[in-house]
Amino acid sequence: MMKRGAIACMLLVAAAAVALVWRDCSGGKPAAYHYDEGLVFHTVYHFTYESSENYQSQIEEELQRFNASLSPFEPYSLISRFNSNDSTARADDWFTAVFTRAKEVWQDTEGAFDPTVSPLINAWGFGFKSGIPVTPAVVDSLWQLVGMERVSLVDGRLLKDDTRMTLDFSAIAKGFAVDVVASFLRAQGVENYLVEIGGEVAARGRNAHGELWRVGIDTPDENNVAGGEIQEVVVLDDAALATSGNYRNFRIVDGKRVAHTIDPTTGYPAVHSLLSATVLAPDCMTADAYATAFMVLGVEKSLEIAERHDDMEAYLIYAVDSAESAVAMTSGMEEYLFGE
Repeated sequence: MMKRGAIACMLLVAAAAVALVWRDCSGGKPAAYHYDEGLVFHTVYHFTYESSENYQSQIEEELQRFNASLSPFEPYSLISRFNSNDSTARADDWFTAVFTRAKEVWQDTEGAFDPTVSPLINAWGFGFKSGIPVTPAVVDSLWQLVGMERVSLVDGRLLKDDTRMTLDFSAIAKGFAVDVVASFLRAQGVENYLVEIGGEVAARGRNAHGELWRVGIDTPDENNVAGGEIQEVVVLDDAALATSGNYRNFRIVDGKRVAHTIDPTTGYPAVHSLLSATVLAPDCMTADAYATAFMVLGVEKSLEIAERHDDMEAYLIYAVDSAESAVAMTSGMEEYLFGE
């Protein structure tokens, strides 16, 4: 995709609840649009695709193998073994791809995207733990374990400056899983599909009505349930979309709302006006990572970074005051908005 011109969830505007059948113009065999739904990675997935075969069981098997590589919640996954300093662990292709891309995004965003921030995410209560009393001393201590420049892959082995350092690819791996499913479908000859896992989306071709896929961006309101009020609808054509936001995922600490986005450069929750960041990119791994980074960076810096990438667009919703919000977007984003 070239430029032309929550964690928020997405509403799949064009997805049907049952398989749809239509006959192509050549009068050939009817083509079925399958709609698969299920649970993976502690979230919901929706796959819609045109095929004479249903691939749900095969895709789920692929995702379980993926989970065994990159899920920090599985004690025997590859990433968990790296985190526990298992000297026998060796990176597979999935781990290598995510690690490499994460480091590239870390460099491009000047540290705003950093998977080694996981100890601080846990301390603030957004990871494995329910949260501990977070004092400046605690933050400073854990902050010493943050920095992608301090980890590297050499011959499949993860090398760390400090064995206490850990990785959590949750802010990029879900997007990559979307790409993995899309790649699987293309390998089966599927040309028309929409893949969504927990709000991250990749789409190609057209839906059962012969139209380009449409995906909704939720209005950033903590009372707006996923798939509720829609802020905007984006038209996707061989592209991916991911949204990150703070308006649903937060904790109350000492009577104050603490956002789940932790700034790796400070160790504290990011503080700015940005409510949600939606990124359009050629692949969902990229869109997922940058959407997370933008929630750290805020509006101006995010637009600056997105504009320098010819194959990326961004749609940012930010607070004007306690009651009003506004939108900022890259110069080419408007062309992808439905009805614009």
